[in-house]
Amino acid sequence: MTSDSSSTPGPPSPAPPPSAADVAQSGSPAGSGARSPSDSGNPPGSALCVERGLASLRGLSVGDALGSQFFVPANLALLARREVPAGRWQWTDDTQMACSVLTVLAAHHRVDQDALVASFALRHDFDRGYGPAVNRLLRQVREGGDWRELAGALFKGHGSWGNGAAMRIAPLGAWYAHDPEQAAHQAEISAYVTHQHPEAVAGAMAVAAAAAFSASPDGPPTPLALLDGVLSLLPHSAVAAGLVRARDMLDYDDAATVAAVLGCGRRTSAQDTVPFALWSAARGLGDFEGAFWTTAQVGGDVDTTCAIVGGIVAASGAGAPPGRWLERTEALPDWVPAGS
Repeated sequence: MTSDSSSTPGPPSPAPPPSAADVAQSGSPAGSGARSPSDSGNPPGSALCVERGLASLRGLSVGDALGSQFFVPANLALLARREVPAGRWQWTDDTQMACSVLTVLAAHHRVDQDALVASFALRHDFDRGYGPAVNRLLRQVREGGDWRELAGALFKGHGSWGNGAAMRIAPLGAWYAHDPEQAAHQAEISAYVTHQHPEAVAGAMAVAAAAAFSASPDGPPTPLALLDGVLSLLPHSAVAAGLVRARDMLDYDDAATVAAVLGCGRRTSAQDTVPFALWSAARGLGDFEGAFWTTAQVGGDVDTTCAIVGGIVAASGAGAPPGRWLERTEALPDWVPAGS
């Protein structure tokens, strides 16, 4: 469930946004800040990149959909027993926006900001639980507004420091498993279209880098190596400071204590969400089910923390969600690129 949008200097100079029909066809906007695909090692549009992105997206969608079930008071007793609720589980805006991220990567082989925001606006579904500022921003984009001005003007010109840019970005990190630095760079670019506050940007960079390390062709790292790797790619920020604390608490087994120190998304800010989610993901690499329950049982913004953790853990082949959980989760939309 998204919080609201963001503001840091650096977006490209204004240009008219494309129509929704341009999402899959438009070229790169000048000044997007993206490096050439050839700069990042593996061919970014390769089938392997798509498969890695889809694996992460499936994990994200399960974490999101199942996590959201525990906002229902009647399901809280199940959560305490680590039992899943009956019926089908519908995902929220976390998955909806992550689908756009992967779709734009498949079409452009990097983040094209205009195509990304056009896809967000085209696929915007008010009933998926978007925050009010993002609802308004995407409506204004559909009406012809410039996302650069709209996102930068949020919250008295500071932009949003919410967790919305981080919640949707794990599949991008998995896509760039061969180049975590590029994953962080592309995540930074992607955040600006809705979240321009430095903390929101840092949160997106952290999640993307973590997913890239998780999906490494050499296999997932140790928990300490994952957090150290992420920290090496982050700017000075409250998110980074939270991750230092998370690293120092890797030997804590009581997730509630860790969440009390780091936060668990109750404030829906990036700095209140990402450090705990990465702590949980780092400890749960290779164990989707265990990582989910550890994350969900502390409460907070459960669909978003579980979406982040699910996307990171599932980026590694060993961390795929249980098949029985996938079967209960709402299918991904048919406009998402299909794997081989």
